[in-house]
Amino acid sequence: MSREAGPRLYAVSDLHVAYGDNHGIVRELRSTDRRDWLVVAGDVAEKAADVEWALRLLAERFATVVWVPGNHELWTHPDDPVRLRGEARYRHLVELCRSIGVLTPEDPYPVWPGPDGPVTVAPLFLLYDYSFLPPGVTGAKEALAEAEEAGVMCTDEILLHPDPHPDRAQWCRSRIAYTRERLDACDPELPTVLVNHFPLVREPTRILRHPEFALWCGTTATADWHRRYRAATVVYGHLHIPRTTWHDGVPHREVSLGYPREWRARGLPDPLLREILPRRSAR
Repeated sequence: MSREAGPRLYAVSDLHVAYGDNHGIVRELRSTDRRDWLVVAGDVAEKAADVEWALRLLAERFATVVWVPGNHELWTHPDDPVRLRGEARYRHLVELCRSIGVLTPEDPYPVWPGPDGPVTVAPLFLLYDYSFLPPGVTGAKEALAEAEEAGVMCTDEILLHPDPHPDRAQWCRSRIAYTRERLDACDPELPTVLVNHFPLVREPTRILRHPEFALWCGTTATADWHRRYRAATVVYGHLHIPRTTWHDGVPHREVSLGYPREWRARGLPDPLLREILPRRSAR
């Protein structure tokens, strides 16, 4: 199969469909080839019903849809009838996805068979452990105090419950250990596309308007995963800064839509669905 023939693997994140304008954009998302795949790198919505609506729609329009949770899906939102917290909420979303044919971080990693394949597409759910520390700060407690003093505090601290884990950092460490076992068991001959809501390396957070927010953006434990796990591409969202950065020759692609106020100011990503495979010069 030639590089130019056959289906494509696309990626998008941070659809935030509770916003009317974003809801309308998602209604129009579709593939030009029903064989195309789509990875959705988290923050579809806060309410379980909205997550289901969006993923069900996309699953009807793409041959394969792969989802990873963002922090917003994990919120126990006061307006959501689904009152589950923490791990129980995540497992509920996994079962919801399975019921509509969407792959999750708990399913066998699919192998992309199209141009530039075979490639293992690995959806990851890793969270963060407050290790993206500001300069001169030696621990999470001090960093959180500085963030609070600066008026920068992620809503996760109120709505993202870690139950039954003692805290979000411990949940993150548990997910890292589990995910490393799964990635270590992958076919070592195949490259990977690593998909996570949060960046796997610290560098993309350095342009944040509020640098303190990096605390809620990932973990230093994954800094070498793009090398360790033979990544052809890393896909992530969360920052609402769509762009490509290169680390050790590997493109790391932030593929978010973001909030309407953000994309109105800078324009919609063009294209909104970023093509991951076949590999080209990343845009």
